[in-house]
Amino acid sequence: MKKIFLSITLALITIVGLSACGKSSDKKVSSTDTKVLNQVKKDGKLTVATSADFPPFEFQILKDGKNQIIGADIDMAQKIADKLNLKLEIQNTDFNTVLTSLQAGKSDIAISGISAQPERRKTFDFSETYYESVNKVVIKKSEAAKLKTIASLKGKQVGAQKGSIQESIVTDQLKSSDLISIAKIPTLVNELKNGKISGLVLEEPIAKAYVNNNPDLVIADIALKSSTDDAYAIALPKNSGKLKVEIDAVIKELKASGAIDKAIQKNFEIANNQN
Repeated sequence: MKKIFLSITLALITIVGLSACGKSSDKKVSSTDTKVLNQVKKDGKLTVATSADFPPFEFQILKDGKNQIIGADIDMAQKIADKLNLKLEIQNTDFNTVLTSLQAGKSDIAISGISAQPERRKTFDFSETYYESVNKVVIKKSEAAKLKTIASLKGKQVGAQKGSIQESIVTDQLKSSDLISIAKIPTLVNELKNGKISGLVLEEPIAKAYVNNNPDLVIADIALKSSTDDAYAIALPKNSGKLKVEIDAVIKELKASGAIDKAIQKNFEIANNQN
């Protein structure tokens, strides 16, 4: 009986604790609150979680014999670090653990082509959006004549990166297809090239980058719906206050000057010249 009573008590404490956490995450924090910003500045560096398999936004290159992570998102991260007078530190991980890293306090912010979905907003703050996402289906060129509609993918396996918005696009818009989730996009591309999956859903710039580097692949003429919830934004800890204000200011400046579009194009060309 003592064990049963203790279990019930601990369960009640856990429920109350979780409820308290839920309430605290909903509280309004002033945009002038500097608590999170001060914590970020404490170590003199801005640690950014990303998944570097997402050209032209974040990807790896070999330069001067050393592996480097570059991309349009990385360029933006550098601008933010400069604004805050901090050293930029990139933390490379699988996409499905990028937000987990941020939530666990292992990184200060997350930039990885992350869609600011309502469900994610319950746990994180998000910056101003900086890129409107359009999704495409990548297929083998040899299958282009057969795979032209959503119906043509019925009963076929379609890939998406694990933890990404593309998973829900497959399940919501390609309902008669079977979703195959894998952490790394290059692995998904290989699965497609080897015929283990029939299609792969990617954002348009990423799709173009992989197709340009793989002549046996092509973007299918299959229309997918886009949503404003798919737009990219930077993820921050909940109640980031002044940190969000500072980051939003950088994004607004970059968007107004056209620098984000230029960075995407620049890194798109770099990615295409890797092979």
